[in-house]
Amino acid sequence: MRSLILGTSLLALGLSSTLAADKTVYLAAYGGSTETLFKEVIIPKWEAKTGAKVVYVSGNSTDTLAKLRAQKGAQEIDIAFIDDGPMTQAIQFGFCDTVKEETYADLYDNARMKDNKAVGIGIVATGLAYNARMFKEKGWEAPTSWNDLADPKFKGKIAIPPITNGYGLHALIVSAQLNGGGEDNIEPGFKAFEDKIDRNVLVYEPSSGKMSELFQNGEIAMSVWGSGRLKSLADQGFPGEFAYPKEGAVNLLIAACPVVGSDVPELAQDFLKFMTTPEMQSYFAIQKGWGPVNRNVTLTSEQIGALPVGPDRVDKLINIDYTLVNPARGEWTKQWTRRIER
Repeated sequence: MRSLILGTSLLALGLSSTLAADKTVYLAAYGGSTETLFKEVIIPKWEAKTGAKVVYVSGNSTDTLAKLRAQKGAQEIDIAFIDDGPMTQAIQFGFCDTVKEETYADLYDNARMKDNKAVGIGIVATGLAYNARMFKEKGWEAPTSWNDLADPKFKGKIAIPPITNGYGLHALIVSAQLNGGGEDNIEPGFKAFEDKIDRNVLVYEPSSGKMSELFQNGEIAMSVWGSGRLKSLADQGFPGEFAYPKEGAVNLLIAACPVVGSDVPELAQDFLKFMTTPEMQSYFAIQKGWGPVNRNVTLTSEQIGALPVGPDRVDKLINIDYTLVNPARGEWTKQWTRRIER
């Protein structure tokens, strides 16, 4: 079946005793700049190390999960690279094999997913991104709390993604938690949006490109966004900064799992371990803005910037229980459309 996807494999470049040169690993992961980084840096280095070949199957987390479901019982994918929410579903559906314990040796505890069925490759913090220049011009203090989303002075100056986007979903859950609810009682979150936050929101924007434009055009002062997204915008010269709310930023774990039924399980495990090495983690941090999951990564203060790096930030991140969220998300989306984005 795989011959339809790949006609030939590369010759071995440095075969180890346990990894065969004529083997091919199928990696399903994000497109865009992530695909570029993998194809230009990560994959060539691993292929040189093992002599094996990697075929990159591009798609977002939803796409990859759909492929796993469609190929159930005859998987072509060996490694699935998925955000933590959909990854929880992949684990529940039985698509993910157990990651070898040795892979976790130098990693933060929150790099483990349920039953070690997936490993974190990078950490993104969901918090408050803001236009530091606008804040200075207005004489505003930097945001310090999720409750700042309800501050009347930001009326019409905030953008939040809808809850079909992970950042928007996090905002809703945290709003519920701060008002006596949580993943198992989301109503306080909806009430907080209806009564306090919505009046300040200019637009519920799902597109990262459009969110960047809103900042650059001076239309918004603040958004609920990811640390990596803000870093990318700031790297272009925008005077943006990222605030970790005192209640905690939310952990968005970029994860990968070895797929059950892979015909190259040892290679899949080796590639997972390779992605968590300090060298590869540095590439993810510097080029993608993902906080390292490996404790031994060394970055300069300029490279760290707003990234979730070090125990002071990483250990304080809020972890979402997706075993409660995923079954309810469809109903939440209906409520969101009816009550918030009406």
